[in-house]
Amino acid sequence: MGDATAFSSMDEFCGSTFWDANETWWTTDPDFTPCFEQTVLVWAPCAFFWLFMLFDFWYLKASLDKNIPWNRLNISKLLINVGLLVVTALDLIMSFVKKGGDSELPLYGVDIWTPIIKLLTFLMVLMFIPLNRKYGVQTSGCQFMFWFLLTIFSIPRCRTEARLHQERGQIIGSQQAEPHDFTWETYQFASFFIFFAFTCLMLILNCFADQLPRQTKYYRGPKEIPELSASFLSRITYSWFDRMALKGYRNPLEEKDLWDLRPQDSCKEVMPTFAHYWNKNVRKNYKRASGGQEPKAQFSNGKVSFENPQSNGRKKGMASIMPPIYRSFGGIFLFGSFFKLITDILTFAQPQVLSLIIGYVEDFAKVPQPEWKGIMYSILLFVLASAQTFILAQYFHRMFIVGLRIRTALINCIYRKALRISNAARKASTVGEIVNLMAVDAQRFMDLTTYLNMLWSAPLQIALALYFLWQQLGPSVLAGLAVMIIMIPLNGFIASRIKTYQIRQMKYKDERVKLMNEVLSGIKVLKLYAWEPSFEKQVLDIRDKEIATLRATAYLNASTSFLWSCAPFLVSLVTFATYVLIDENNVLDAKKTFVSLSLFNILRFPLTMLPMLITNLVQTQVSVQRINKFLNSEELDPNNVQHDASKPHPMSIENGHFSWGDEDEMTLKNINMQVPKNNLVAIVGTVGSGKSSVIQALLGEMEKISGTVNTVGKMAYVPQQAWIQNATVRDNILFGKPYDRKRYNKVIDACALRTDIEILSAGDLTEVGEKGINLSGGQKQRISLARAVYHNADLYLLDDPLSAVDSHVGKHIFEEVIGPKGMLAKKTRVLVTHGITFLPQTDKIYVMKMGEISENGTYAELLKNRGAFADFLMQHLQEGEEEEEELNQIKRQLSQTDPALVAPFEKAILLARTESLSDSISVTSADSLMGGSLRRRGKRQDSYDSNASAASLKKKQEVEGKLIETEKSQTGGVDFAVYKHYIKSVGIFLSVATLVLNFVFQAFQIGSNLWLTQWSNDKAVEHDTGLRNMYLGVYGAFGFGQVVSRYLSGLALALGGLHCSLDVFTKLIRMVLKWPMDLFDTTPLGRILSRFAKDIDTVDNVLPQIVSQFLSTCYSVLATIVVISISTPIFLAVIVPIGFIYYFAQRFYVATSRQLMRLESVSRSPIYSHFGETVTGVSTIRAYTVQDRFIEESDNKVDKNQVCKYPSLIANRWLAVRLEMVGNLIILFASLFAVLGGQTNPGLVGLSVSYALQVTQTLNWLVRMSSDIETNIVSVERIKEYGETKQEAAWELEEDKKKPKNWPEDGRVEFKDFQVRYREGLELVLRGVSFNISGGQKVGIVGRTGAGKSSLTLALFRIIESAGGKILIDGIDIATMGLHMLRSRLTIIPQDPVLFSGSLRSNLDPFEVKTDDEIWKALELSHLKAFAKSLTAGLNHEISEGGENLSVGQRQLVCLARALLRKTKVLVLDEATAAVDLETDDLIQKTIRSEFRECTVLTIAHRLNTILDSDKVIVLDKGQITEFDAPSALLADPKSAFFSMAKDANLV
Repeated sequence: MGDATAFSSMDEFCGSTFWDANETWWTTDPDFTPCFEQTVLVWAPCAFFWLFMLFDFWYLKASLDKNIPWNRLNISKLLINVGLLVVTALDLIMSFVKKGGDSELPLYGVDIWTPIIKLLTFLMVLMFIPLNRKYGVQTSGCQFMFWFLLTIFSIPRCRTEARLHQERGQIIGSQQAEPHDFTWETYQFASFFIFFAFTCLMLILNCFADQLPRQTKYYRGPKEIPELSASFLSRITYSWFDRMALKGYRNPLEEKDLWDLRPQDSCKEVMPTFAHYWNKNVRKNYKRASGGQEPKAQFSNGKVSFENPQSNGRKKGMASIMPPIYRSFGGIFLFGSFFKLITDILTFAQPQVLSLIIGYVEDFAKVPQPEWKGIMYSILLFVLASAQTFILAQYFHRMFIVGLRIRTALINCIYRKALRISNAARKASTVGEIVNLMAVDAQRFMDLTTYLNMLWSAPLQIALALYFLWQQLGPSVLAGLAVMIIMIPLNGFIASRIKTYQIRQMKYKDERVKLMNEVLSGIKVLKLYAWEPSFEKQVLDIRDKEIATLRATAYLNASTSFLWSCAPFLVSLVTFATYVLIDENNVLDAKKTFVSLSLFNILRFPLTMLPMLITNLVQTQVSVQRINKFLNSEELDPNNVQHDASKPHPMSIENGHFSWGDEDEMTLKNINMQVPKNNLVAIVGTVGSGKSSVIQALLGEMEKISGTVNTVGKMAYVPQQAWIQNATVRDNILFGKPYDRKRYNKVIDACALRTDIEILSAGDLTEVGEKGINLSGGQKQRISLARAVYHNADLYLLDDPLSAVDSHVGKHIFEEVIGPKGMLAKKTRVLVTHGITFLPQTDKIYVMKMGEISENGTYAELLKNRGAFADFLMQHLQEGEEEEEELNQIKRQLSQTDPALVAPFEKAILLARTESLSDSISVTSADSLMGGSLRRRGKRQDSYDSNASAASLKKKQEVEGKLIETEKSQTGGVDFAVYKHYIKSVGIFLSVATLVLNFVFQAFQIGSNLWLTQWSNDKAVEHDTGLRNMYLGVYGAFGFGQVVSRYLSGLALALGGLHCSLDVFTKLIRMVLKWPMDLFDTTPLGRILSRFAKDIDTVDNVLPQIVSQFLSTCYSVLATIVVISISTPIFLAVIVPIGFIYYFAQRFYVATSRQLMRLESVSRSPIYSHFGETVTGVSTIRAYTVQDRFIEESDNKVDKNQVCKYPSLIANRWLAVRLEMVGNLIILFASLFAVLGGQTNPGLVGLSVSYALQVTQTLNWLVRMSSDIETNIVSVERIKEYGETKQEAAWELEEDKKKPKNWPEDGRVEFKDFQVRYREGLELVLRGVSFNISGGQKVGIVGRTGAGKSSLTLALFRIIESAGGKILIDGIDIATMGLHMLRSRLTIIPQDPVLFSGSLRSNLDPFEVKTDDEIWKALELSHLKAFAKSLTAGLNHEISEGGENLSVGQRQLVCLARALLRKTKVLVLDEATAAVDLETDDLIQKTIRSEFRECTVLTIAHRLNTILDSDKVIVLDKGQITEFDAPSALLADPKSAFFSMAKDANLV
């Protein structure tokens, strides 16, 4: 009754009927009443505008820009708006003039109120035009929507007015009637159409965005993101992204193609807000002890300062990051959640419309309905789906923005904290853990934001679905729900099993990769010993275990996917069965069936999401705790060091007690130390006496317990472990200072870097790898020193900068830089040193002992004291590290200061001298066989053309700087050949089986659904229970078919994946182990490893899953098309154009998105590596006080990553909007054809439309999956590429069997005019070498670096193949036999001992062919027996990776034991210089002389005294033999090269 009264009051308001159902609904020609058109249809858009106007005000406030110039667009808007105001005002005036009062037309409320409402609204819109212009807002969604609604809602009135006009024309035209006064009606007609035209114009104008504002807060350049100045329409359809999609489709995107970041998302905008709320939160949690003034978040020149939780008095609790996050980003998040709410509601409107459509078709069969209703329903469905598409896209977009901003805020917050954290707090966690806070934990937030709304949305969706289902089916719904709920723990159980298997598989994978790492690192040794098969077997054994766990996982995965795909069917089966069996009167009709089915489909999503969401939340909770712990950890106390300029000396410590943060443990006690201005003060002492700690105390890095530290002036600091950034050498030295060429060159010469820089491929612009990986220790140390010198500070703290450099370089540096005549002579310097040579030149010496200063004074004073300093000198000399000339210098200094001390020192000096027979021949001992490092190869080739012109040399160096081939980054699509290769590896049978079974599964599914339609249309069922049970039984049988076929298809795929994994891996390892050595030299180890780790992992785990998802989505899209075409065949006509649209969207997306993701991952790692670098070098950064610069660098890196990340998120939205619109079109046509085709079968219509409703999501997934397949199949491509590289010669040949069993018997070695080069295209290293060694001779090979000594031995083992000439052993050409035959019959003791992790036994005898006795005998001869006996495990003692748990000498002895075990006729000795102490060296020499008496021994010598007793000596020079004779004969000839070498070594 309430409706009726409301209608009647409206009738009075209008003076005519307001709602007439017969005119609007029950008619074939529907129309609204004029009253309805003039009230509701005008008021609704206005109400919308007034409601959402708040957002417009918010945008005005939030805008960063100002002042858009007047232009055609906003002026036309203004004029048309004024026009509208005039028309409306006229309406109001005319209605007063023409109606009411004395005119015969009465004046109604509608004539006054409608124009007034319109007037106010237009005024408001008019106000926004100058406001938007002033505040730089370029487009307004609210206004666009207002004009859009107003235009749409005015259309019915157009029709009405036009009809009335026609009728009036007829009345006037027919002369019978008395004349009418139509002026009011004609006026209304005219005014309405003018108004309508203006509205349409406004709508068109609102489709465009205004010009760029003149004043902007941030520079908006040519590369600005189009989104900022895109119109509302372009924003909701994402058409502003089209340009990028097109560009990415034409050719792969590069970094320069990307747009700048939106200012709102940059660190500069995000950080201050976050910092503001964080500081507030800190203040709340830490009550201030002093009632001091509360600082605001300071924005001094754009710097953001975070307050330190520790410094503010008492602790009330941890300051958490959550409240500041809510406060800073909650607004956008809530706005997004509002969108989510709308889409949820729209989702449930769809089944309701579906039931209307089914009802329409059912009625159509009995009583023909007017066609417009069907059309209206179809359009309604389409509109709902489209609205959902657009709103959902905006929702995701908002969520991603929030996620990105939170990530930015957290990363920067963590970074800023890391620069201030105290050392004790830093030691509590490793650098890796701290970097993980940023890489993992901050990233978690980003992944979570999209899901977070599911917390309220999922229960809401479940509740709504159940409510609507209850309406359809009553209590039987609960049966279906029970099935769904039982599924969840079942899946949970399976998931936890999968997880245990995955952990196990990870363990095996790590083992396998570790072993591969060792194999590849020691590949040269494996080749020399012919040990590859043994290690291949070890790797394959681990792989077998891994495959076993993979097999278990595969079965489980098949069962989960099977459970999920059958769940919806089981649910509907159980529900419908319960429904019809509960009560005789319950009958399934089409409406019930299909509305329930589509509701069940909606229900699936929230039920799957909830468990995932909960695990995600738990993980994020853990992350929050970890980040909070870090952000609340204590910081360095800025008051550790005072800067009081009134003190007499620039650096001083008085009564200092310091610790490394552990209160109880004092590291330094009673430190008193003054450093006068411009003095050089040295700190000496034994290892661990606290020298470096004093430096740290001066920097303020140590916790001060009591006393005062004072420094005045700028600091520079050289740490003991040089800290080098991953930047160019020049940047490392400049360290943020401007480049001043004169000073820079002076510094480089002083620090002896000139020669190093000339060697580097690109001079001082060579990039230094992470942690300075491509520099030697000495180079790093000197760069670190150069940085300090260039910095031109007042105070210098030098922590043992000369430790890593050679003595003569150290001397040069001391004289040029540190000493009294150096560049720093006029500075105040503190030097920690071990070099006693320099001490006489210092102004004062402090001697440290056990954390205290034991004595101090000048050099002379300390020597007179005969105290700790003199002991220190003695001890130092006995360690014998000094060079000859230094010892003499010390002696001279002593005799000047205190002659009495000379005698005890003489003794120490003698000891030192005997031990340093320095290697006078070869400068780089690394040049022998095993160290085949690439850098040296570069030098080697240079040594020939030292006379070549500098220019050609420079060019050559640049090429050589790039010896490592750059990795091919695949761009564009993937060859079909790769897919073919994959299918072959999976196995043809299994591939076909998967396809067929998936097809069968879909057939059963469609079958069961068609059967349902048959059942719901069959009216006879109502009375016949037998018939009903038959229907139910067949339905169940169809279900059973689905279950079986689905499970089998899942299994087939899983097993295929396994088969592929096995096949691919075995091939890969076989191929890689057969690579020739030069391939290993030019391919970085990391790259080969990533094939074995990442790419194999992709083939194992990722690809099978993606393929299975791809297949199921692909088939379900096909099924949808089939079903719709069965019910409405005409649909096929539409498929083709829709398919085209789909294909194009997909191609554009895949090309662009793949490249964007690549760019994003490339730009992400610098953030983390820069952070890791900062954490390691934090004390250096603090010493130089350059924190701000580093913070800015970090911010820029984060922004740069966002620049790549944002477009890839947008690409997803762009695609989603386009694809979902394609899906919506399918919905539209499916429902339209169903309605228009005069279809009488309601079941079929229900089926086809409910299928169409699902298709939107599926289409989206299909593209995602196909692009994922393309991205991941690349792994197969890479592995395939590695399996097809060139191989070395065969390991075994048939002919080998004919050769003598115990070849070589005599050990005669003959080189005939032998030539060899390292790789194609390089010069010869040996140029025609000929010599003959008879069996059993001992031959020494000597020559300067790069003469070709090691090439000779490599050629003997055919590690490098000959380029001419041949090598005969016992008269057999070694090029004619298999590599393993050759290599296993020769023995080498390599220069650097390589051991593999495993037992001691496996390192000596990997093929397990020798007996224990033989092994013990070998150990005894190699002097390892005592050591091996002392081990608890004996021969089974585990050796760690690279033999870390043995000393270097012991490793060398293990290599000797290997040689003794093999005992072949030819032994090659690559003599070790570095590792072995003199005694061990003697042992090795003795053993070789006794045990290998009968053998031919070739020795590459570095110390001449070891080969003076050999039979012959070969002297090599530049790849040719210059002398070949007995050593005695050569020494007798003073002109020989051998003689001059011996003279250099003080042997003659």
